[in-house]
Amino acid sequence: MKKQLAGLLVLFLALNAPAQNILLTKNGKISFYSRAKSPEKVEADNNEVSSVFNTETGDIVFAVLMKSFHFERALMEEHFHENYVESNKYPKSTFKGKIINMSSVNLSKDGVYPVTVEGEFTLHGVTRKVSYTGSLSVKAGKINATSKFSIKLKDYNVTIPSLVADKISEDIDISVDCRYEPKS
Repeated sequence: MKKQLAGLLVLFLALNAPAQNILLTKNGKISFYSRAKSPEKVEADNNEVSSVFNTETGDIVFAVLMKSFHFERALMEEHFHENYVESNKYPKSTFKGKIINMSSVNLSKDGVYPVTVEGEFTLHGVTRKVSYTGSLSVKAGKINATSKFSIKLKDYNVTIPSLVADKISEDIDISVDCRYEPKS
């Protein structure tokens, strides 16, 4: 399944761009954290994020397998997959969008460039138009994309049982960190 997702991502952007304009990662990182009233930490990491970035057009796509999110405690992970995001029913989350200020980024010059990305984010079977800020870092020809933003679980029909409502916030902080490599 992972190979199929990566293949679809590459195909999606590669059809309209020369190979030198396509960068990708298969091991990007997305983390999330729930700011809750409880002292218990609810956070998870996924280091198997696939993403394709067209440096010419600014098009960017992410595919995230939900079962690749891992928690410190196995019980939290089980509840996350079975009760909240329903990973068997909704196995992946995606983002398809575009860096709208790509013209202000000089990929041939080292630096950190603020960017705004707009597109469609799908989670738990719900797709919403979104806009997030982040940055593209260029160092010695290598490109890294980062972003931090929050989502509301109710916007994606993820419900939190009242029994654990004090342990999981309705707002979830998400961090994205992807180092891109040229398509080979």
